[in-house]
Amino acid sequence: MFQKTNKMLLMVIGAVVLYVLLKIMITTGVINPYWQRVLFYSLIVTIGALGLGIIYGFTGQFSLGHAAFVGLGAYSAGYFSKTFGQYGGLSFIGALLVGMVFAGLMGFLIGVPVLRLKSDYLGIATLGFGFIVKVALDNADKIIPELGGARGMVGTPQVANLEWLFFTALIVIVLTRNFIFSTYGRACTSIREDETAADMIGVNTFKTKLMAFTFGCALAGLGGGLYAHTYPFICPGDFYFLQSFDYLIVVVLGGLGSMTGTVVTAIGWAFLLEGLRFVLGPQFVDFRGVIYALILIITILVRRQGIFGGKEFGFLVPQVRREKPDAALRG
Repeated sequence: MFQKTNKMLLMVIGAVVLYVLLKIMITTGVINPYWQRVLFYSLIVTIGALGLGIIYGFTGQFSLGHAAFVGLGAYSAGYFSKTFGQYGGLSFIGALLVGMVFAGLMGFLIGVPVLRLKSDYLGIATLGFGFIVKVALDNADKIIPELGGARGMVGTPQVANLEWLFFTALIVIVLTRNFIFSTYGRACTSIREDETAADMIGVNTFKTKLMAFTFGCALAGLGGGLYAHTYPFICPGDFYFLQSFDYLIVVVLGGLGSMTGTVVTAIGWAFLLEGLRFVLGPQFVDFRGVIYALILIITILVRRQGIFGGKEFGFLVPQVRREKPDAALRG
C-alpha cells in the first residue's frame, strides 16, 4: 500500500517538475516556436500510440489503419469546434469528447466484422478501411463544405497548448495503465499470448478484443482532436496509411506490451523524424518509406522484443495482487 502510494506521489512530483521545466524553456525561448510544435506533435503521437499499444501491443490485434481513426477524431472535433466555437473552452472540451466518441464508435462498428479475422487478414482489412477514410475525407466537402475535402480544413480554433497536451497525455497514460492492469487488461494479454487457450479458460475473446479495439480507437480520436486544435490546417493526407506506420513503428520499436516503451519511443520518434527532415530536406519525403522499412528490419534482427521488451518502469510497473476471476469475461 505504502509502496504504491510512494510511486503515485513520485509520478505526480515528476510530472509537475517536467511540466515546469518545459514551461520555463518555452517561456524563455530555449525551446523556440518551431521545436515547440515538434514537442506538441510528440505528445499527440504518444496519445495515439498508446491506443495502438492496447490494440496490438497488449491484445495482439494487428492494425494498419490507426491513422484513419486519428483523422476521424481530428475532423469530427474540428467540425464541432467550428460549429460551436462561440462557447469558448467548453466547445474545445466538447470537441475532444466528440472526437473520442466518434472514433471509438467507428472502431466499434468496424471491429464487429474485422475482429473475426486473424493475423494478416485483420491488418489488410484495417489498411483497406484507412484507404476508405482517405477517399471519404477527400470528398467530404460535397456533403459538409466546412470539412474542405481534398483542400483541407482550416479555421479550427488553435487552443491546444502545452497544458492541454501535457496533462491530457498524462491522463491517458494513467487510464491506459489502469485498463491494462485490470481484469480486462489481463484478458487482453492472455489473448495476445494464446487466443485459443484464453477461450478455453473462459475468456470471452471476441468481446475483449472488441472492447480493446474500441478503446484504442477512442484514444486515437482524442489524439486527432488535439491535432486539429494544434495546427491551423489539416488535410486528408495527414492521416494517410503511411502515418499508420508511424504509430506501428513506435509500438514495435518501444516494445510490444510496454507502455514505458511506447511513451519514450513516441517522443523520440517525433524528434527523430524532424531531425531527418532537417538533414535530408525535401528528399525526406522520398526516403521516408525506405527509412521506415530499415528501422523495422533492424529492430526485428537486432532486438525483436523492442527497446524495452515489455518492461515497465516506475508508476507503470504492475502491482501484484490476488483476486477472483471476473465473471464478466466469461461467455
